[in-house]
Amino acid sequence: MPDGRRPAFYAARPGRWRDWWTLLHPPYTAWHLSYVAIGSALASHVDGLRLLATEIAFFCAVGVSAHALDELHGRPLQTRISDGALRVATTAGVSAAVAIGIAGVARVGAALVPFLVVGPFLVVAYNAELFGGYVHTDAGFAAAWGSFPLLTGYVAQARTLAVAPVLGAAAAFALSYAQRALSTPARRLRRQVRGVEGSLTLKDGTVQPLDEATLLMPLERALHALSWSTVALAAALVTARLTQGR
Repeated sequence: MPDGRRPAFYAARPGRWRDWWTLLHPPYTAWHLSYVAIGSALASHVDGLRLLATEIAFFCAVGVSAHALDELHGRPLQTRISDGALRVATTAGVSAAVAIGIAGVARVGAALVPFLVVGPFLVVAYNAELFGGYVHTDAGFAAAWGSFPLLTGYVAQARTLAVAPVLGAAAAFALSYAQRALSTPARRLRRQVRGVEGSLTLKDGTVQPLDEATLLMPLERALHALSWSTVALAAALVTARLTQGR
């Protein structure tokens, strides 16, 4: 990074393995995997093996493939990972997710098939900005990485849909939409803005200078809090479900 500014608050210093850590977007990946767990916990019974398999599939599809494809499309994280390695990661991640999904159909049934089809489509359509970027919007992000994981997590457990997961998907949509509303200006400040000038004049006459840190702080504090709190909520719900009746 020429100006020493990290492209994201979770980005590591440039380096061969550190670039891969940055590529995984750790807090955001954990956040979206939490929706899988929350959807699973809404079912009347949680099969631990199915939950683990669903989490691994989404890690491969979102944590690896989606982020590798996104980096290949414009280098937003400024990593030094080669284009070839990013293509391999994209293909391998989607392939692994589909393989796990096919195995899941054998255990769960045909109800999982639509999710097996839609999932890879969303990875490619969103991150490659296909169809003129029609899917690559705030609403597309919230549906793809919020609602969809939660619904998939539920169906993988219950073999059907119900009112509760639909309501949960609406909540996941709203949380992901809020994430996007916070992360978009934060990314712009880190990656596109050369400098910030200005000040805030308070009613008592106090003048507070505006700089990049002042603008970033509330955005990234909120992102930090939302990411870890969603993970904690998912862990609490799954723990309660798995220990129920013991």
